[in-house]
Amino acid sequence: MIHAWYRPVTRIIHQAKLKLKIRPGMMRIVNGTQFSAYGNPIQVFLLLLVTVISACSTVNSERETEEFLREHIEWLSGEERAGRLAGSAEEAATANYLENIFLQFGLEPAGDEDTYVQQFVLSGPMPEAMGVENYQSRNVLGLIRGTEFQNQYIIVGAHYDGQGNGGMISMNHGGEPSIHYSADDNASGTSGLLLLAKRFAENPARRSVLFAAFSGEELGLIGSRHMADHLEMPRDSLLAMINLDMIGRLDGSGVTIFGTGTSSAWSSILRKTPVPDSLTIVSAPSGTGASDHTSFYDINIPVLHYFSGIHDQYHRESDTAELIDYTGMMMILDHAEGVVRNLAEYSPEEVTFTETAGGRPEGMPSGTVTLGVFPDYTWSGNGFRLDGVNKGSVAERGGIEPGDVIIRMDDMEITDIYDYMEALAEFSIGQSVDVIVNRNGETVELRITF
Repeated sequence: MIHAWYRPVTRIIHQAKLKLKIRPGMMRIVNGTQFSAYGNPIQVFLLLLVTVISACSTVNSERETEEFLREHIEWLSGEERAGRLAGSAEEAATANYLENIFLQFGLEPAGDEDTYVQQFVLSGPMPEAMGVENYQSRNVLGLIRGTEFQNQYIIVGAHYDGQGNGGMISMNHGGEPSIHYSADDNASGTSGLLLLAKRFAENPARRSVLFAAFSGEELGLIGSRHMADHLEMPRDSLLAMINLDMIGRLDGSGVTIFGTGTSSAWSSILRKTPVPDSLTIVSAPSGTGASDHTSFYDINIPVLHYFSGIHDQYHRESDTAELIDYTGMMMILDHAEGVVRNLAEYSPEEVTFTETAGGRPEGMPSGTVTLGVFPDYTWSGNGFRLDGVNKGSVAERGGIEPGDVIIRMDDMEITDIYDYMEALAEFSIGQSVDVIVNRNGETVELRITF
């Protein structure tokens, strides 16, 4: 007969379908004490109890992590934040929010004049088009000193600005202004940054980790370029930069890690890092792309960029918090934490920079037209490959299909995404353009009108 005081625990074991296979002579260790598996039911019960407690602890930890991420994503993508456009009052309020959390976690200020804030001025064609030319913006920077090598650094970054009320940077180009909540892009990465800051504050790595929340990414990587151009530490003391941008929509697919070709050390570091059972990782060697890691690649720093993929809500009003895949986010962040901790075991001399194929970006598009397509950021071949095409877009009306590789627009050869962005700057609304695509190995000529 089972004693009443541990009958509820037996129910838990049964409900969890725990199956413990014990053979005669087997021994088990519980908290350093060896117990015989047979002959004493209390000892068997104790072993099962430790297993259940461990499992419950894991479940509670996962629940707390999900609640942490959910709280910050919902705040960042709330209506009161109005899309967090760089240069806006809402972006400034978001920076204050991040500063307070860094202070709460005990991060050392790493911005201007012993503050968390690094200020810069928004300038260029995109800020002008969005009505924030010459406005003040700011990065939020906090440092966790390493336990041994405090003057050697790893940067973990994510941009916290969003798309505001749409406009030039919206996939609903030309639509009425409306809040773009920017939950996946990039409240997800910002919340992930906060989670990693908390974990490293509680358990520092051997080398220092600088947590950087960038602004101005949506307007041309302005904040991260400012930081890269004004590094406070010697460049040879910086091991690498890890970027978290759009990590909230895994939804059963794989996470792409860009930049794996930017250092020969990445292969061994990634091999050493455990991968959650349900997580599929796709490696992409290129160190350039339309996100903040490119700013550090451009100054010869090894980079990685975690990216869960494009979706129909990208740069639209519908990129909202309720669509976030928190289970997927937690797996990505567990892996990213492991990579940073393994990286912290290396010296800067062991993590040497390697330039990857595809060249360096010349700048963001400054034109006023768009095809309405989703880039395939994993593509490393010649041309600009499309992962998706918006319904009713210029591209769809012109016969362009998902999977097409654009290789020419009028007389301009398109070898990569940056050629494509530069080409857009040359066209205007109402203009007709000849587009040549590679479709399943065949060359197709199309005519589109912006």
